[in-house]
Amino acid sequence: MSDSSDWIVDRLATFGADTAIVRGERSTSYDALVSAIPAVAARLDEAGIVPGARVVVIGDFGTTSSAVLLELIRRRCVLVPMTATTAKRRDTLFEICAAEWCVEVDEAETADLTIEPLASANAANATHPLFRELTDRDVPGLVLFTSGSTGEPKAVVHDFSLLLDKFRKGGRPLRTVNFLLFDHWGGLNTLLHTLTSGGLVACPESRNPEYICGLIETHRLELLPASPSFLNMMMVSGAHKHHDLSSLRLITYGAEPMPESTLARLNRELPDIDFRQTYGLIELGVLRAKSASSDSLLVKIGGEGYDIRVTDGMLEIKARSSMLGYLNAPSPFTDDGYFRTGDRVEVHGEYVRILGRESEQINVGGEKVFPTEVEAVLLDSPLVLDAVVYGQKHPLSGRIVCADVVRAETELAEAAARTALRKFCNERLESFKVPVKIKFVEGPLAGDRQKRVRIGRDEATS
Repeated sequence: MSDSSDWIVDRLATFGADTAIVRGERSTSYDALVSAIPAVAARLDEAGIVPGARVVVIGDFGTTSSAVLLELIRRRCVLVPMTATTAKRRDTLFEICAAEWCVEVDEAETADLTIEPLASANAANATHPLFRELTDRDVPGLVLFTSGSTGEPKAVVHDFSLLLDKFRKGGRPLRTVNFLLFDHWGGLNTLLHTLTSGGLVACPESRNPEYICGLIETHRLELLPASPSFLNMMMVSGAHKHHDLSSLRLITYGAEPMPESTLARLNRELPDIDFRQTYGLIELGVLRAKSASSDSLLVKIGGEGYDIRVTDGMLEIKARSSMLGYLNAPSPFTDDGYFRTGDRVEVHGEYVRILGRESEQINVGGEKVFPTEVEAVLLDSPLVLDAVVYGQKHPLSGRIVCADVVRAETELAEAAARTALRKFCNERLESFKVPVKIKFVEGPLAGDRQKRVRIGRDEATS
């Protein structure tokens, strides 16, 4: 089996002088992007990077990193995208994927790249059957890492050609914010979908609300893929009111459950924008998704190449583009090939509502609590700007519900505010779901949704 990915560069070449990528003050046409690829190829040839080589690419989205990704795909290497991280985590990830080369791209400064050989000590993973399978198929590979918030990050191995197939059809050439990160499939999916459709990719140098809204205004962007946490932070900061967002037609959201109150506020304050839920997993890619309406949390997922079922309230998916497997963990597939997503859902005809990760449930004396349900209620309170709910050990009930809360401006003292919040929750939640501990913190908490998982892990090992 052999895959030629030359079609991607051939497609990009047809868009000529149209703008492909903007980052900071730099604007790159499709012609210039395609012209940058041979120079990257020469650098990789000089270093000795051959088909099948396992290559870590450290950087963020931009012209040079895009040219590197496209060339590594073309020469059928195994790509391992990473963002800048601590040396300890970087070395751990290098070891897990038995990386042979590191290509570091500095888009912010010189827009240049450095290439270094790596001496991996992980001989077992260097000859892993999943890597041999990629070689036998003669296809590009992709390795992505889970967050590792519940232990060592799992290394997901994909046949990259299967993920790329869906881009052959192209799509609407939208002017898009590439908000999601370089080392996650959501960000790569946005880049590749936009480029193969002839759209414009705006690569942010910051991901705070004021900057993103300013980017949308400056470049008249039409599509913003983002997380519910970011969108809540945007509402709280008022950044959407400080900039002209009239060009924005569509906001897609995923990666975590959307609070109903946040979606309602988004629709209320941005009535001319269509809001659509997306669904994707690092192990499966991004699925086709259709929201029941702009203000609904019901979503239909699947489509061609996917088979969906719900078993005991848990979502399971069979996909042609599923990962080949993990390098360092057992297979999560059922005997008949379905991936156990770990997401609990409610079924509403042909639609589902995603309740949250089963692993994040808080067991309070045998009663199950989804943190997102409690967060949604807290966010409904006029006293709350943001909230993260998690569980802590308790000698009587096993666990109790706790919340970190960013307060809105109020004249209430902390004790009175806590009392008011518990009363608010008691009127809307069963008693075992009401936070026992409420801690007021500085915000925003957009990057702290994994706190509830991290605390659970730490307690389990203490």
